Amino acid sequence: MKFGYWSPVFGSWLRNVNDDTTQCSWEYIKDLTLKAEKLGYSLTLVPELYLNDIKGHKAPCLDAWAIATALASITQKIEILAALRPQYHQVATTAKELTTLAQISNHRFSINLVSAWWEEEARQFGIDFKAHDDRYTFLSEYAQILKGFWSKSPFSFKGKYFEFKDSFNEPKPSTQPLIYAGGESETGRNAITQFADFYLMHGGSVDEVETKIKDMKARRAKAGLKEFKGFGMAAYVIIKNTQEEALAELKRITTIKNEEAYANSYQDFTSNSNLNVELSKADYSVSNRGLRANLIGTAQQVRAKIKEFEEVGVDLIIIQCANMKEELEKIAHELF
Repeated sequence: MKFGYWSPVFGSWLRNVNDDTTQCSWEYIKDLTLKAEKLGYSLTLVPELYLNDIKGHKAPCLDAWAIATALASITQKIEILAALRPQYHQVATTAKELTTLAQISNHRFSINLVSAWWEEEARQFGIDFKAHDDRYTFLSEYAQILKGFWSKSPFSFKGKYFEFKDSFNEPKPSTQPLIYAGGESETGRNAITQFADFYLMHGGSVDEVETKIKDMKARRAKAGLKEFKGFGMAAYVIIKNTQEEALAELKRITTIKNEEAYANSYQDFTSNSNLNVELSKADYSVSNRGLRANLIGTAQQVRAKIKEFEEVGVDLIIIQCANMKEELEKIAHELF
């Protein structure tokens, strides 16, 4: 099992709590990453949104790619996994940017291709927001073009949304950047089967996650493609000295303070996401359904639960927690 963590480009991951010391600042993220690398974390996921969906539209939110590029230049071992929403990045220039970042990072820079879900954010930033299935068609073509530019000269492509003819994009990366992706709809899974190296999942129960992994393995085999390189899962981790203390912390972070504001945010997310499980408001207290994995309790209890996920095929857990500097260190010492 490998362990990664989410870089806090929004600051806190907690929607209902205001005393988390996790900061939305470059200095905090830089220090966190250098410390996490020494502690043995293998990866950091840098999420991409231009509005803060944790604390609201008016709250600060840092640019994922500026942060990820800077982290690539100051680290030595940790993998930098930058979320990439194709609507926000012109594909030919992004192919070149990723080739350059491969050199800067010594091939430690990967991308998490995301179809995007937030229509209001797209409106505020002047981005065309397509219907759900169209977003995955766009995403699939985008992935094909990236791989084409990384491997062929000249490169030509004609699809629904893109067309290139005899295009050059040099140099080529000596090793193509890895592509991670996650999606739960039928359209999303079909698209991801074709282009992704790793399949990422929201937090879920062991049974939910096992079902998804079996399904994606079967789709890959049916398509006649090599197996995925791995399966990752988001998880919010709470480790305390006793189970009672852990459950008290869970209650604290899931207690809704402002029901009206919370309901608006919850509706904004669920109405634009085609999820295959019902997302409760308690689940929504942290991002990416991290609480559903139930990595909550004493270190011994959490270790046992992680073993269950490992047995069904999860080989990467990407952690959220609070307060991040203190808890990432505690998690490393007590779990790794």
